Amino acid sequence: MNWIDRSSPLPLYHQLKQALITDIATRRLAPGDVLPGDHALCAAYDVSRTVVRQALTELEYEGVVVRVKGKGTFVAAPKTSAGLVQSLTGLFEDVAAHGGHLRSEVRDQRVVPSDAQVSADLGLRMQTPVVRVERLRFVGAEPWVLTVTHLPHELVAGLEHEDLTEQSLYAVLARDHGVEPVRGRRSVEATSAGQLLAEALGIPVGAAVLTLRSLSYDASGRPLETFVAHHRGDRSRFEVDLLRTPPASR
Repeated sequence: MNWIDRSSPLPLYHQLKQALITDIATRRLAPGDVLPGDHALCAAYDVSRTVVRQALTELEYEGVVVRVKGKGTFVAAPKTSAGLVQSLTGLFEDVAAHGGHLRSEVRDQRVVPSDAQVSADLGLRMQTPVVRVERLRFVGAEPWVLTVTHLPHELVAGLEHEDLTEQSLYAVLARDHGVEPVRGRRSVEATSAGQLLAEALGIPVGAAVLTLRSLSYDASGRPLETFVAHHRGDRSRFEVDLLRTPPASR
């Protein structure tokens, strides 16, 4: 079916983009399903190859499709969003809010002495006991992020024995330890995966990774939690809500 309206003021590539998005939804195509090739799309929609390429380039940029040289164009797996600034929520809540299900493979969960970086973050003396939790987080069946969290043991004693496979850490802290983060600071930077991280996330060595660093405080102002989370760059995006404060009147 030719969805292109040549009398419309909308550019042809934009119309083709919308047609392909509609086609993916109507046919209920799943991630990994192949789309028609460039020549087939040219014939089906009676447009030039330039129009097809521009439409597919934008769809790839928007995370709708993945183009593999020599193989074709495929429906992309949806990226999972995580809040970055305005709301201090955990990954479990972020994924649930977007209709997903988060499962954790707990790779390490024990009391360890704080090193220099953790001590500085949490305002502790060196070698102070902290609970270290390393989790490989899955959205569906796919590894998405590797997170290493540290918390002062004196505030969360017993956390090292909790089963965090299907639970929100923040929910456990509030329910069992009477503490919860009320404010924090987070930063994100682009990095690349080394050998061990690539193996954990199932991505090539050198692949793009978004590294999120976070420090949160409880209601009394004490540092409660510091973590580093390495997100797959091909499956993640961060959303930031912005609010403009009107300038003060003179």
